[in-house]
Amino acid sequence: MFRFVLALLLLAVSATAHATEAGWALLRDGGHVVLLRHAMVTGTTDAANFDLGKCATQVNLSERGKQQARKIGALFGARAAPVERVLSSRYCRCLETARIAFESEPEPFAPLDLLKTDEKEKAAQIAAIVAEIRGYSGSDNLVMVTHLENIKELTGISPREGEAVIVEPQGNGLRVLGRVTF
Repeated sequence: MFRFVLALLLLAVSATAHATEAGWALLRDGGHVVLLRHAMVTGTTDAANFDLGKCATQVNLSERGKQQARKIGALFGARAAPVERVLSSRYCRCLETARIAFESEPEPFAPLDLLKTDEKEKAAQIAAIVAEIRGYSGSDNLVMVTHLENIKELTGISPREGEAVIVEPQGNGLRVLGRVTF
């Protein structure tokens, strides 16, 4: 039984490594859109007195998350994955991930904020993200730093903190081309 579990674990690690390598190959070519979940954080929910303009009221990057963000940026450089633009949720954890990883000021993009609970507002938010992706035609990559819920709604994938999901428009939604884990 132990050998069976070990074999399954090794298979999963091998599949993840292969998916990551395939994702890097796409990003080296440029012209892709990356949905990047923010790096590791200190807690699970924002404070009751949450204020989008005050980082002290939000869940923020942990020290490990800051290290992870540095690693993300270093790997983009080491893997020669060119970045043209970085859009980010206005939440501090996303902005900080983007600043640390890409060493520049990201463009705040409100639709990347946590999804609204009102169905009409949520649909408008998703439509705005998809429209931004559809409109992208750069030769380098567009990185969009956002939250688990947003990526799951857009792709059906639940990425880990700091995981990148490479997408392209397909029909009314998005198609996943690859993933990169850090």
